[in-house]
Amino acid sequence: MKSEFKKIVLENGMTILFERRSLPVVSVAVAVRQGAIHEELSEKGISHFIEHMLYKGTKNRTAKQIAEEIERNGGELNGFTNNLITAYWCRLPSERLEVALDVLSDMVKNPLFDEREVEKERKVILEEIKLYHDNPRFYVFDEIEKCLYAGTLGINVIGTHESVESIDREMLVKRFNSFYGPKNFILCVVGDAVLDEVIGFAKERFGRGGESADVKEFSFKNEVRVEEREGIDQANLVFAYHVPLADDVKSYAARVLSCLMAEGMSSRLFTEIREKRNLAYAVKGESEITKYYAHNLIYVGTMKQNVEKVKKIILEEFDKVAKELGEKELEAVKTQLIGNWKLSQEDSVNQMEELIFHEVGLGAENFYDFEKKIKAVSLEDVRDLAGRAKEKFSFFALVPKERD
Repeated sequence: MKSEFKKIVLENGMTILFERRSLPVVSVAVAVRQGAIHEELSEKGISHFIEHMLYKGTKNRTAKQIAEEIERNGGELNGFTNNLITAYWCRLPSERLEVALDVLSDMVKNPLFDEREVEKERKVILEEIKLYHDNPRFYVFDEIEKCLYAGTLGINVIGTHESVESIDREMLVKRFNSFYGPKNFILCVVGDAVLDEVIGFAKERFGRGGESADVKEFSFKNEVRVEEREGIDQANLVFAYHVPLADDVKSYAARVLSCLMAEGMSSRLFTEIREKRNLAYAVKGESEITKYYAHNLIYVGTMKQNVEKVKKIILEEFDKVAKELGEKELEAVKTQLIGNWKLSQEDSVNQMEELIFHEVGLGAENFYDFEKKIKAVSLEDVRDLAGRAKEKFSFFALVPKERD
């Protein structure tokens, strides 16, 4: 697979990531090195707001024409904003690659930011904020970040009601003009395409520009909180802990530990909490590891009276791993992780996203070293991380409020 991958940086600073595949489908994204971690608290949500606006029309296309040009050619169109990047992507039959490149380049170069559309989209985003607040499962994932980080990382990517209300057209245009340039662009193409054609298009369509975005102030912390809410029946909880950053080889031990504890039906906590004790339906774990911040988390949905019991089981299981984890179980989890990694590459959209995420971390080429680095994880590193997790962690639970 690695021999099919190429990374090119053009003279204007634009990065091209390319992975050749034979299936007649192509996934294309233009990502911008600009996300929520680059925002002050007062402007939280501005990167996400810009993402929304780029689908609302350009100098050459209406919002309807943007969608139609992709969808009428058999494709799908979407985008996302996270802490590190904002990305605009589509997937099409490979013979329609030029359509994908043309539409996406138009979106990131020529948005209108129509004043009426700005006000209309503000209402949409405010409804999105309510959605995240009112959905208990979404809400606890937001709140655990507040328990892990102070500063800009403690606020959701979409912002707050107050910050979104304060963002006007002038702010959106200023930020767009500052950061939406080839110096900050990553063009990623995964599928049946010709690299020279992609390079030629990029050289022709993109000029120069784009300021570097600074990471705004944040700090690490650990906090334990429980919040009550009326009108819900289930308690939702998240247990989380800081892990080594992406540039530390021990970050791969963190991925192993996350898989061991709560990723899949064979994981320790799924077995202990659901299968043995029937305390929950959902028991899930995940890692978010970047060069700036990194954590593992475990989500459980349970009854209010079982929250402390579940928390105790989690801590006990980390203690067991710290003291008793053996080579046989470790090797089995490594095999699971490597297998999952291989399966994930089947989907070209997923592969496109992973290459972009790795590029804004340690470089996209680092993605292909995953198997080697997982195999190199030591028993001592996983045990040590488990021991530290049970001693220093964050915890948030949203529980039903007792009715009078």
